[in-house]
Amino acid sequence: MKRIFMAVIALTMAVNLMAGGFVKVKDGRFVRDGKPYYYVGANFWYGAILGSEGPGGNRARLRRELDALQQLGIDNLRILVGADGLPGVEDKVEPVLQPRPGVYNDSILAGLDYLLTEMSKRKMLAVLYLTNSWEWSGGYGAYLEWADEGPALIPRRDGYGAYTKYASKFASCQKAHLMFYEHIRFILSRTNRYTGMKYVDDPTIMSWQICNEPRAFSVEALPEFEKWLSEATALVRSLDQNHLVSLGSEGAFGCERDFGSFERICADKNVDYCNIHIWPYNWQWARKTHLKEDIKASCEHTQDYINRHLAVCKRVGKPLVLEEFGYPRDGFSFSLKSTTKARDAYYKYVMDAVAENAAKGGFLVGCNFWGWGGFAKPSHERWQAGDDFMCDPAHEPQGFYSVFASDKSTLKIIQKQVKRMSEIK
Repeated sequence: MKRIFMAVIALTMAVNLMAGGFVKVKDGRFVRDGKPYYYVGANFWYGAILGSEGPGGNRARLRRELDALQQLGIDNLRILVGADGLPGVEDKVEPVLQPRPGVYNDSILAGLDYLLTEMSKRKMLAVLYLTNSWEWSGGYGAYLEWADEGPALIPRRDGYGAYTKYASKFASCQKAHLMFYEHIRFILSRTNRYTGMKYVDDPTIMSWQICNEPRAFSVEALPEFEKWLSEATALVRSLDQNHLVSLGSEGAFGCERDFGSFERICADKNVDYCNIHIWPYNWQWARKTHLKEDIKASCEHTQDYINRHLAVCKRVGKPLVLEEFGYPRDGFSFSLKSTTKARDAYYKYVMDAVAENAAKGGFLVGCNFWGWGGFAKPSHERWQAGDDFMCDPAHEPQGFYSVFASDKSTLKIIQKQVKRMSEIK
């Protein structure tokens, strides 16, 4: 039976391959199957964990989530390849993929294989990021700890300033970089156990992304930070000629507010398109107690941030994706029963801005909201092992930014905008 199942999956993948090729960039726009590709997508960082058969895995839920996303018209998901470092660490998701350098949790690898297989059946695309600058999946901290730079720090426990000072070491830590490059080689050399297809040959993957929100964490570290990103993208390109390469940057906020640095990392010959993230509450454009009143100011700051980065993209001739944005629920509530009027207004504004720029032939070609919580049910304000996964990672209150399947008003806005983007020629 297993052999028959594998043959059916392989046949399905072959049909999908014939039906569609790799996403490419042409004249500063995305092209898929010979047609312009504009999209509203979602962040779904925990997809590979759900796809596993080990702790945290729930393949029935994964299929249900993908079906719900497909019903909304969403075909683009931004996903974490896997967490780094030992489990049992405060504010870090688990199970982890790479507990020690070069040692991998096969259950999570199988989960990633399964996720890509199920996405292929639905003609969805994956943007896969390979590490993280933040503590919630290990990332910089894990690699620095492995490189003998001292124990990884946790911002909520050790203080944000202490964390950024520690994390700024990553930009120039060659030992950490070399371990990360081995991780890139390992993942990009993988063959999907369910389809027999090499990752580098799978058009389900739209882009390899170096890092979630890569940061220098100090102005002094910017030159080494830029050098590291250039080395990492060159390595990815040398291993894979088929897929797009992106950085996962927040934009100038990720470059110590230096637009020159952002332009330099985007202009790199191995970077195919640019990314920005926008967080009105996190960036103090919106106040906790005035979320509704601060929508106007948040939208004005958002448009200015988009415009300044579009100017960069026009100069370097590359598309721009707003791949993270979010807004808290009304009353700063974490309850699924709370209303989402302020968030809905912000989502509509952002998605309108993307669609209007795309329709005019601009460089802003897509967005991924943060993020899909789907059918999860928050159990605790802080995530605990055994709780449902949602798009709020372990360091954030559960229900903070996630869009759930019960958020009908938000889903209506998303679905309308997905249709609008799909009609742009």
